[in-house]
Amino acid sequence: MSLISSGLTPLPMSRRLSLCNEVLAHLPFEQQCQLASRLGYAGLEVAPFTLAEDPLSLTDQDAIRLRGVATDHGLEISGLHWLLTKPTGLSITSPEAAIRSQTTRWMMRCVELCSLMGGRYLVHGSPKQRQVWPGQSPEQALALATECWSAAGAAASTAGLRYCIEPLSGDQTSLINTVEQALAVVRSVNRPGLCTMLDTCSGAKAEAIALDQLIDRYWPTGLLAHIQLNDRNLRAPGQGEDRFAPILAALARHAYAGWLAVEPFDYYPDGASCAAFAAGYVLGNLQALGLD
Repeated sequence: MSLISSGLTPLPMSRRLSLCNEVLAHLPFEQQCQLASRLGYAGLEVAPFTLAEDPLSLTDQDAIRLRGVATDHGLEISGLHWLLTKPTGLSITSPEAAIRSQTTRWMMRCVELCSLMGGRYLVHGSPKQRQVWPGQSPEQALALATECWSAAGAAASTAGLRYCIEPLSGDQTSLINTVEQALAVVRSVNRPGLCTMLDTCSGAKAEAIALDQLIDRYWPTGLLAHIQLNDRNLRAPGQGEDRFAPILAALARHAYAGWLAVEPFDYYPDGASCAAFAAGYVLGNLQALGLD
């Protein structure tokens, strides 16, 4: 199911630019919203660990309040990501059933929080929490992870959200490095709320074909629901050698109606400047392509 077929009204891509909020995590959430809005972003993709020292303490009322703060600044909370960074000790591949159960409960709680915040998707990256443990085979680790993803996908299906398994490059994790590998899990689970997505930094490192070609190959499946924009050098789009106009043009060819999330990891020269540069670069590319 694409976002087009889900009934969401397609907006110009410039009105679907979202910033991953950890870039501005040094600021209180209200100031994050204020700055992101001034820079031209329409949304924030929120990492729960930035909202509370213990994200388990986040209440329904907290989520609703955060949604209101974003709305007051003309923003939406587009979705959630970096789901398992906190609380500590989570893992979807742990041999201990109690740890996996705790992790699954938090994943399902993230779905609830995302819905209350007005988000549309969740991105499950969290590479350190999906490693192959000593004594495990990759197949055993994947089977355990798939059980957790299936439960989260069921919760997302009920909530009308998309829970995205994020392929990550091999320098971060050995479990699910390519879109094809993620699609194999998504198809085996076969729940409408479970899907995959493309992170351009990891994709540039792990995929065998150019990312615009990858989009042409896989987006028609309807199982890719989101994209994060970042250079393979870990900086913002435009701060490295990667070119994003072909990627944006490919998304337009497939009538992508979702969010464009900017997610640098190396904030050069600092978070605010990095966010500003990325907004200018992406919005400039969209204008040049006639997609704004």
